[in-house]
Amino acid sequence: MTKTKNSEIGPKFRRKHSKDFKKQAVGLARQADVGFRKAAKDLDINESLLRSWDKLFAAEGPEAFRGHGIRTETEAELARLRRENAVLREERDILKKATEFFVKERR
Repeated sequence: MTKTKNSEIGPKFRRKHSKDFKKQAVGLARQADVGFRKAAKDLDINESLLRSWDKLFAAEGPEAFRGHGIRTETEAELARLRRENAVLREERDILKKATEFFVKERR
């Protein structure tokens, strides 16, 4: 597939950038003599995209740009706890129903 302009008819694609490329791009843009506008132009990316990478990198540090499906340790633990909580709720509901059943049967 090739990249097309909005006025052309045909397939479009979304470029994917590696984690290293994003980190280097942010580092370049943060240099005083370069800046975001020039770095974005030189790298042929949108300035707003570069700024969003910068914000993400500032917020998450070395864990930024993990990719799809890759979780931080905190996110993984949260997902595990949510699954465990769902199982515990299900077990609780089963025990409630069993208790009600045996109470009715004793009468």
